[in-house]
Amino acid sequence: MNINLHIDRLILDGVTIPHHQRRLLQASMEAELARLLSKGGVLTGLKNGGAIPQVPAKAIQLSASVTPVQLGRQIARSVYGGIGK
Repeated sequence: MNINLHIDRLILDGVTIPHHQRRLLQASMEAELARLLSKGGVLTGLKNGGAIPQVPAKAIQLSASVTPVQLGRQIARSVYGGIGK
């Protein structure tokens, strides 16, 4: 199965990520979301394609010591919760 996913914009209210670490956060999120989608699949309604203007995602817990990689993985899991099986 091929999955094409396009995230137009990711808004992180109240989170400051230094500019030089944003690509790391993005790569981590993309890798974790790809892993989750390939392992678990998507909701039945999305299997034949479709667009979702907004994904309902659970809140994530932040700590002062969270790294961009950890944050990216948390975001991916939250997003997957809205589109995955």
